[in-house]
Amino acid sequence: MAMTGMRVLTTELGLVEQTPPQALGRQEAHGVRALLQRALPKRRRGIIEVAHWAFGAGGGAAFGALPRAVRRSPWTGPLYGLVVWLGFELGIAPALGLTQAKRARPVDRAALAADHVLYGLVLSATRPTERS
Repeated sequence: MAMTGMRVLTTELGLVEQTPPQALGRQEAHGVRALLQRALPKRRRGIIEVAHWAFGAGGGAAFGALPRAVRRSPWTGPLYGLVVWLGFELGIAPALGLTQAKRARPVDRAALAADHVLYGLVLSATRPTERS
């Protein structure tokens, strides 16, 4: 939810031209657009949003599966968020043929990196403490 709020803010401020979920839905992403064409047009945005939240929940579960000693560091969450973002930027986006992977967008990328750092901060808020 924190990332969604950050995404709305950065998009409204014009820092992000097209968010990754929007890119998946609007561009000719290999296979993804074909799947979305089967859904009713007014439901596509919801499907994309649910998929993004599900991906985030899966990432959160993977973070929770990290060893306790690793999760205990306050830097682990933000670094994990950046790794997730880099995985999209360097792996998923190019594999799907998204145009955002093919052009320089420094402000866009910085804003998206920042919302993934926020995601990691939220994850690290659940890290074990000395008492846990």
